[in-house]
Amino acid sequence: MATATEIRIQKGSVIASMENQIQRLFDFEYMVNSQSKEGKQYRVLKTVEGWSCTCPDYCYRQWTCKHIYAVQISFKLREAVSKRKVILEPISLSTTQCHFCGSQKLRKYGIRKNKSGEIQRYLCEYCKRTFSINVGFQHMKHDARTIVTALEFYFRGMSLRNTQKALRLNGVQVSHKAIYYWIKKYVSIMNAYAEKIQPELSEVWRADEIYVKIRGDQKYLFALMDDETRYWIAQEVADSKYVHDARGLFIHGKDIAGKSPTRLITDGLPAYHKAFNQEFRDKLNPKGHEHIREITLAGKIHNQPMERMNGEIRDREKTMRGLKVKDTPILKGMQVYHNFFREHEGLNGKTPSELCGIEIKGENKWTTFIQNASLSNNENHLQPKGNNEKNLEDFS
Repeated sequence: MATATEIRIQKGSVIASMENQIQRLFDFEYMVNSQSKEGKQYRVLKTVEGWSCTCPDYCYRQWTCKHIYAVQISFKLREAVSKRKVILEPISLSTTQCHFCGSQKLRKYGIRKNKSGEIQRYLCEYCKRTFSINVGFQHMKHDARTIVTALEFYFRGMSLRNTQKALRLNGVQVSHKAIYYWIKKYVSIMNAYAEKIQPELSEVWRADEIYVKIRGDQKYLFALMDDETRYWIAQEVADSKYVHDARGLFIHGKDIAGKSPTRLITDGLPAYHKAFNQEFRDKLNPKGHEHIREITLAGKIHNQPMERMNGEIRDREKTMRGLKVKDTPILKGMQVYHNFFREHEGLNGKTPSELCGIEIKGENKWTTFIQNASLSNNENHLQPKGNNEKNLEDFS
């Protein structure tokens, strides 16, 4: 015979499996519909002391009620659904095609040597032409490991010259200008690919702006972020925050996510509210979309996740002593690094992309990402088979 606790867990599982029964408000705060009183809702909240609920079972009997179990089970279900949705596999050289005719009848045909080492050449037995394979790093003087190491050092906070010095300790002689060229080249490739991947986002988004100096002039970086996963969805640079039209930011965010949020959290800047009404609010169901614009430093309605991301931007800007051009690749690179490579303590050591169901496999995530991005972005590159081909079909 089932115990009282087991019965509440079963009832919570039923609630979690039903649609529109659980509404996420803020960090660790939810509203759960009553199953006995129509229109009644109970507030479920997680604090440092544990979970609490406003229902009678919790308030008067101090039980872990079915509403708390429903929220916990719902969170685990969402996490399970998002896992492994998109998998980026390392590109295997054994699963390639001929550059020229697409034939898979290849055989090894000697070694090509350059300053970065030895590169295998192949002969196509169908068209009799030879070629070498270095997916994502073709025509580069230095090898892939050196390039991705430089990218990692730089976006972790090093300056160009300190990155140059760190590489020199490993026996690599390269100028700081070459490192900037790598950043510009590969940020463009990765960002174009990242925008083809649709992340699994929550229903609550945040937006904020931060001033940045570009050639000594004050500009504003507008950013849009998912509240639950901390995924940096979109960004744009504006000359002024008071007359800026935020519709472009929101339209770009909708294109990336494939949906609109039901709740947007911002400060009181009028540009956000105007753009929210034009792009996110459903005219047929206006109450289903809420714009919260009265955030405070303390309390449940705050903007700490956005302020934390603003801190990342500020730290990078200080190292650079300001940005040089408005369309700098550094800001896009920070977005890619934030989403796919930076492990966040607030996410239990995971990256935002992992919580959005995007997994990058391989010994080096940078290499895997660049390889997949190069194949996806350039139609003249080789197309992988197996799992990689399936992944690319999802993004085409």
